[in-house]
Amino acid sequence: MDDQYSNPWKTIHHRMVYENPWIHVREDAVIRPDGEPGIYGVIHMKSKAIGIIPIDERENIYLVGQYRYTIDQYSWEIPKGGCLGGEEFLVAAKRELLEETGLEARSWRLLGRTHLSNSVTDDEAYYYLATDLVQHEARPEGTEKLQCQRIPFEEALRMVLAGEITDSLTMIAILHYSLLRARKM
Repeated sequence: MDDQYSNPWKTIHHRMVYENPWIHVREDAVIRPDGEPGIYGVIHMKSKAIGIIPIDERENIYLVGQYRYTIDQYSWEIPKGGCLGGEEFLVAAKRELLEETGLEARSWRLLGRTHLSNSVTDDEAYYYLATDLVQHEARPEGTEKLQCQRIPFEEALRMVLAGEITDSLTMIAILHYSLLRARKM
């Protein structure tokens, strides 16, 4: 009896196509599920993605805006960044929140984990709720030209539902938190 959840792909060999400090791109020669030969491109992310939903005592959320080179447009997102090998996820989340917004949170809760585009990449993200916030000075990296805005959470949810926020991790985190709020966490 065939297990419906077993891997129907057979990998013949891997070929590294490109590598830099953040990603590794490979092309695999495969036998497809239909038995025919083929290729599959895989982008391996060398870090995990970390996202933070900073919520203040009035249910405002802090969003970070920046121009995204890859999509050639401006994007409003939750504070987020990468967690390089060996760094703890929560440590990375605290670092990213402080860097991008100047906020420090006294209370943290892991909300979830997601694969952001699992048809072409192994990009995995963890997202946290950060509350009991204290404002400090932001320290963005040299690759970041950021704006930070504090808006009512309901406005951020409206932006997601209206298609004004299109970043997948931001959408997932805001929708997840919205469901938790509706259920009174």
